[in-house]
Amino acid sequence: MLNAITGTLMTVGLASAIGIPFGLFSGIFLVEYRDHRLAGLIRLLTEVLQGLPSIVVGIVAYAAIVLKTGHYSAYAGGLALAIMMFPIVTRSTEEVLLLVPPTLKEAALALGAPRWRTTFSILLRTALGGIVGGILSSMARVAGETAPLLFTAFGNRFFSVNFMKPVSTMTLQIYDYARTPYESLHQQAWAAAIVLVFFVFANSLLAKYLAKRLSGRR
Repeated sequence: MLNAITGTLMTVGLASAIGIPFGLFSGIFLVEYRDHRLAGLIRLLTEVLQGLPSIVVGIVAYAAIVLKTGHYSAYAGGLALAIMMFPIVTRSTEEVLLLVPPTLKEAALALGAPRWRTTFSILLRTALGGIVGGILSSMARVAGETAPLLFTAFGNRFFSVNFMKPVSTMTLQIYDYARTPYESLHQQAWAAAIVLVFFVFANSLLAKYLAKRLSGRR
């Protein structure tokens, strides 16, 4: 299972590196510039991506990356998962920032603090617990996806840490091994399922703990 665990960490890690910054700054933009024309476009894009079936995201990544590069890869899989992470992080960041009392922002601006410093030092710091919880929840969400990876990462029964080569993930291993008639592979599929459930469970506990801990440090 080492190749599947490594592939999961690679694809989810790459998706986080791409999806979290874009989602975080998009959420901040929607709160700070809610009347801007671009805010309406971002909100519409977020709603469309959030309701888009995951298999469609996989097909888009397949057409945009796999067909052009000529091979499946962990990079294509990570990008597909990043597209799915973006709306989750954006909406969670926006909703958490809207819960921050506006008096905090008004007080900072009244004291002469620049708008950017107010946003990063006051708003983000106050809502940090909720934002981190939303990010971890989005990571757990994409870690359980299979359909986008069938068209991008494809799967690999051999150990690989090359982002430009096909890789296996725990979800792909469950899908591939559960279809075979061999009992030994069925057992490995169950093992992968247990590991994946444990990962999601631990991620959820970590999100709750960090949300409570960081909220208490305000």
